[in-house]
Amino acid sequence: MNPTETLLSRLPAVRGRLRANAALAGQTWFRVGGAAEVLFKPADETDLAEFLMQCPADIPVQVIGASSNLIIRDGGLPGVTIKLGGKFAEIKIANNQITAGAAALDTTIAQHAADATLTGLEFLSGIPGTIGGALRMNAGAYGKEIKDILHSATAIDRAGKIHTITAVELNLTYRHCGAPPDWIFTSATFNAAPGDITEIQNRMTEIKSKREKTQPVRSRTGGSTFANPDGHKAWQLIDAAGCRGMRIGAAQVSELHCNFLLNTGDATAADLENLGEQVRARVLENSGIELRWEIQRIGVPAANQIKSAA
Repeated sequence: MNPTETLLSRLPAVRGRLRANAALAGQTWFRVGGAAEVLFKPADETDLAEFLMQCPADIPVQVIGASSNLIIRDGGLPGVTIKLGGKFAEIKIANNQITAGAAALDTTIAQHAADATLTGLEFLSGIPGTIGGALRMNAGAYGKEIKDILHSATAIDRAGKIHTITAVELNLTYRHCGAPPDWIFTSATFNAAPGDITEIQNRMTEIKSKREKTQPVRSRTGGSTFANPDGHKAWQLIDAAGCRGMRIGAAQVSELHCNFLLNTGDATAADLENLGEQVRARVLENSGIELRWEIQRIGVPAANQIKSAA
């Protein structure tokens, strides 16, 4: 019995789907990375909670969303990778609040709000990815963040216990969420307000136009690479360090917006991560400021190629 078969034999029965050696590169925005040793797509929240409750504690478990802000390393993801879909993408609107499953796309939620003539969520139309990922990093754009609209969220911990917590309890700060790292968000409820449909549509059109003009949205990219340090903009620090257009193989710092990395062809995850680390090293040398990765990097490198600038 090979290691993957051994892993499968140790996992509890599920109503959803378990798949071994599941390719993931095609699901990521960068189009790079290795496979999941086992990919689990739960049928619903109960299926997920029961799986986590019964899954042996020594088996690594992690969750991925739309993979719009993610580098999966070339050696893949050991253990169980969870990807939510189906019922986890449902959206409901009542009493000026929007409840969305963690797999719902940010842009879809913004459009549902607009269709219901509710304002306050327009900024989500400029954020790629799912609500689960947006909660985990307190995503924001165009002057607003998740913490500004969040009423409450539901998550399941590694032991299978379901938690419902308020925005205050999550301790959301700039690109940070205080929830334990093993919590998997399953849904969230957001506050909105009645608005003017013309103003809502104009704001969303403005965000779309600005994003297309300033970001490489039609490229294989992953969104903002580094968080803005206090009092600074990451792209300005990167530009000042001479990194605009810098390359490692087919991995490139965007010429249009230099806080974006691009896969211009056959880049590997290692190429992208090494390029990011070179950018960090140059910025640190030039300005004395250490950039913090905003893009999440998970999994096992194909070889020991990643060198930290810290």
